[in-house]
Order: sequence, then C-alpha cells, then structure tokens
Amino acid sequence: MSVWAELPFGKNLRDRRFQALAAALLLAGLAIVVPPLPLTRSGVSVLAVVDITGSMNVRDYTRDGRPASRLDIAKAALRDLLPELPCGSRLALALFTERRPFLLFAPIEVCADFAPLDGAIAALDWRMAWEGDSRVASGLHRAVAMAGELDTDLLFITDGQETPPLPANGIPPFEGRPGAVRGLIVGAGGHALAPIPKFNDRGRETGFYAETDVQQENRFGPPPADAESREGYNPRNAPFGGAAARGEEHLSSVREPHLKALAAQTGLAYAHLDGPDSLRAPLLAAATPRPLPGRLDPRPFLGAAALALVLASFLAGARRARLTPFTPSRMS
Repeated sequence: MSVWAELPFGKNLRDRRFQALAAALLLAGLAIVVPPLPLTRSGVSVLAVVDITGSMNVRDYTRDGRPASRLDIAKAALRDLLPELPCGSRLALALFTERRPFLLFAPIEVCADFAPLDGAIAALDWRMAWEGDSRVASGLHRAVAMAGELDTDLLFITDGQETPPLPANGIPPFEGRPGAVRGLIVGAGGHALAPIPKFNDRGRETGFYAETDVQQENRFGPPPADAESREGYNPRNAPFGGAAARGEEHLSSVREPHLKALAAQTGLAYAHLDGPDSLRAPLLAAATPRPLPGRLDPRPFLGAAALALVLASFLAGARRARLTPFTPSRMS
C-alpha cells in the first residue's frame, strides 16, 4: 500500500461520502457560473376558426357520460391543445358564421397569454352569430385569405353543413393558390343524421327543426340534371319542378365528403374531430414547423443534482451509523 493512501487525506479521497460532497460542491459552483445555453425548438403559428352556426349545437358527442354539442367539443379540443403547443407558438382566434370569419384577435403567444386565450375559447357561444346562414365553402375561402394575411397556418373547425344547401353546380371556385396556406380542416360531428336543436329569441331551446323549417334545396343558378324528370317541370316557369323540395337538411351529420373536397380544393389537410384530445397530432402534422429561438438554463438541474448528492451523503452516513454495532469502552 502506498504512503499516500496511509495519510488521512488519502483515506478521505477514497471515502464515498467525501466523493459525493466534492461532486456536489463542483456542481454548485457550475450552477453559479454556467450561462443559459442557446436552444432552437419548433413551434406553430395558427389561426383557429370555429364554426358557431346552428348545426354546431347538435349533441352527437359524449363527454363525462353526458351528451355534448359539437361546439362544446370543439372548444374543449382547442383548450386541451393550448398546453400541448411549445412555448413561443402563436394562436389567433376567429369565429365563423354566415359566409365569413370574424377575427377576435391577432396571433398571441400561447404560454405568456395562456389565460386570456383559454378564457376567449371558453367564452365562444352560438349566440355570437350575426346571421343564421352557414356558407362553409365561402367562409373557408375567406379564412384561408385571412390566414395568409396574418402569416399563419389555418385550423378550421366545422361540421361542413351548408345552409342554404349548395347549388347544383357545386362548391364555389377557389380564387387563391392551393397549398399557399397550410393547415387543417377539422370535421366536427357524428356520421349519423341527428336533429338540430331549435331556440327562440331568448335563447331557450324549444325543440328541433322540422323539414318545413329549413331550405331543402338551393334553387338559384342552373337546375340540376334531373330537373326535367320532376313533376311540374317547365324550362321557363318551373325549371326546378313544381313541387316543394324534400330532403334531410333539417337533420345534420358531419359532411365529410364535402369537407374533403374543400381540403383538396384549397390544399389543406383533413381530420375528423374524434374528441377533445384529437387535435394535436393532425395539427402538428399539417402545420408549418417554425423555428423558435430559446434558451435552456442548466442551473436548476445542476443545483438539484448537487442537493441530491448532499442528501444522499448524509443519508448514507446516518444509515452507516445505525448499522455499526455499539462497542462499550473497557475501563482500565
């Protein structure tokens, strides 16, 4: 054995408690002098547009064992999405009714402004609608243009039910460039037809819409291909036939084929809203990754490691003292 190991200092160097305390001292010193490290992460910048028209009141979801409306689930999904986005990401909020989106506020940071964002989403209500129509295609086209002006991606949540129904010539043309704005159309609602709640002027539910309460066919523009076979058809006086239109427009389901056609037209992606926790993955897959400069501060981690080593050293000493048998001294 070397002479160095026989010295008291040499024995201390081989002691595990001494080594742990020395390492803790080194980590504590590093925690004082080490600066924050530069770090680049990926975030998103999104304009979220929520459909608040009447069909979004259909209760074809279940939450906590109770029926929930499409609008309630859309709001819950957005509120659940906020804490899942990296700090530095930005979100703008708009609502859709009639034929255009209405911007509530421009993009703001999701962490620093979490409380007002969460409160604004929670406060969305169908009573904010200024018209009863729901021209989804026109609203989506304008939302794409709005997202382009804000330099954001687009998140458009709707059940896709057009009110009044689209004319026979289909969806209106898209004047923008497909794919110039990235984003996601989210289809809200079940796939089975469900009744649409009806409310009076005071906002109280009075029942459901009946077939005669809702326009079943759009009779503007050219007539459909089967018009000549309809009863009472007259090319000049009754180009859509003489009978009242029949249909199921008073019932509602997610119009997925229509929304997928709009997604293909505009270059957006499509996903179905399965529940409050179903937005994060499809949105991040469709959105543009945006580099977010940030910093990683290692000092809390270094300080915590130093504290853990000190505690471990003292606990090891206390355990050793309990396990060492007591040997009484012998009087001479």
